[in-house]
Amino acid sequence: MAPDVWDQGDAYEAYVGRWSRRVAAAFVPWLEVPAGARWVDVGCGTGALTEAVLTLAEPASVLGVDPSDGFLQTARAQVPGATFEVGSAAALPVGDGAADAVVSGLAINFVPDAAAAVAELVRVAAPGAVVAAYVWDYAEGMELMRHFWAAAADVDPAGAGLDEGARFPLCRPEPLSHLWLAAGLSDVTVRSIDIPTVFATFDDYWSPFLGGQGAAPGYLATLPRPRQDAIRDAVRERLPVAADGSITLTARAWAVRGVRRSVRN
Repeated sequence: MAPDVWDQGDAYEAYVGRWSRRVAAAFVPWLEVPAGARWVDVGCGTGALTEAVLTLAEPASVLGVDPSDGFLQTARAQVPGATFEVGSAAALPVGDGAADAVVSGLAINFVPDAAAAVAELVRVAAPGAVVAAYVWDYAEGMELMRHFWAAAADVDPAGAGLDEGARFPLCRPEPLSHLWLAAGLSDVTVRSIDIPTVFATFDDYWSPFLGGQGAAPGYLATLPRPRQDAIRDAVRERLPVAADGSITLTARAWAVRGVRRSVRN
């Protein structure tokens, strides 16, 4: 299996970072965290969610943590006003109960032990703090990826195991809810966040897949050029292209929210 690659911030932004920003703009107000809170953004990537917190939540502070130094370089350049540190979701550089809101965008499903990661989110949350995350609905609602993987399966059935829809059963409402409840969080709620993803042309849609960042682009980069071209042509046939050449799709994320109990059970 080709590894997921996460090290080039600009390429990631073009692929899904720009869409994550739109999800974050709906996610942050939904959390209803009071102004003046201390936030930690786990798996912050290029800073999409961190930026939304700064813009919408009037925080006292925001710390973004990510294992990719390349992503953090982009985040530091794009999101002044936040602090960023290299770190893992499994061992956050944050003290016990030091955060009033602990959040994660598009990251929790990539952690090898999701239950341990959520336990770590809970550890750094103060009593009464919000612990929340969002992930793509890879199996159904993330249309830009669904069209790609459907076309790839026709051209290269051997690559089907890399499809995030099959790889990440966590990214559905019931598993997310169970994960949060198992971590001892209360008032657990899951909701969908749907955003439009509009591409001006087919090249606008396709070129981010050539950037090598993430599962689909990383897989594509391992293929010989003729196989890449065959997948490109199969994708083009599947997409709903308007008369002006534009392509309008929808991206759905699942968001989960819970509250750190005053006393751990």
